[in-house]
Amino acid sequence: MRTVSFRQMKDGTEAEYRFLDQLERQWIGRLPDRILQALRALDDGLDGYQVTRLQHSLQTATRAEADGADEEMIVAALVHDLGDTLAPLNHSNLAAEIVRPYVRAEVTWVVEHHGLFQKIYYAHFFGENPELRAAYRDHPYYESCVRFCERWDQAAFDPDYPTRSLEHFEPLVRRIFSRRAFDPAVIDRTS
Repeated sequence: MRTVSFRQMKDGTEAEYRFLDQLERQWIGRLPDRILQALRALDDGLDGYQVTRLQHSLQTATRAEADGADEEMIVAALVHDLGDTLAPLNHSNLAAEIVRPYVRAEVTWVVEHHGLFQKIYYAHFFGENPELRAAYRDHPYYESCVRFCERWDQAAFDPDYPTRSLEHFEPLVRRIFSRRAFDPAVIDRTS
């Protein structure tokens, strides 16, 4: 079989769905390649900064690694802005959905909320409340997100910072995004 014959999902046969499942598993297996490709595409993006989005992402991950972060947080630092291309107004949410099946809940929460937490640095220039993150002050991952933003993300716009290459992080990307998706041993971990 090269393609299914159904034109509506309700008409699919078990054989067709098993065929599609096999193809989907192969497609999922190539996710690390697509993540790396999407990261490379960040080299061509938003102007005005002294570094590209890719350089910013690499620098954020480099800072996380240098600070002793674990692999999940380092990969989160690397991919935290992947949503900028397709979801510039809610990029944090898109990036969180990319990592959610492969990392613990804390890491997903940090990626999902980093955009809001970053407003502390600039919202006042636009007449907005820079303290929107205060609504989450009692959340168990609040401090983790503050640390992510302060130590790694907001500091990663320095063209002179010694930043590791994407090739350095490639094995990590392949390891994390090759995990079994939604593995309770991973996503339900507390640290």
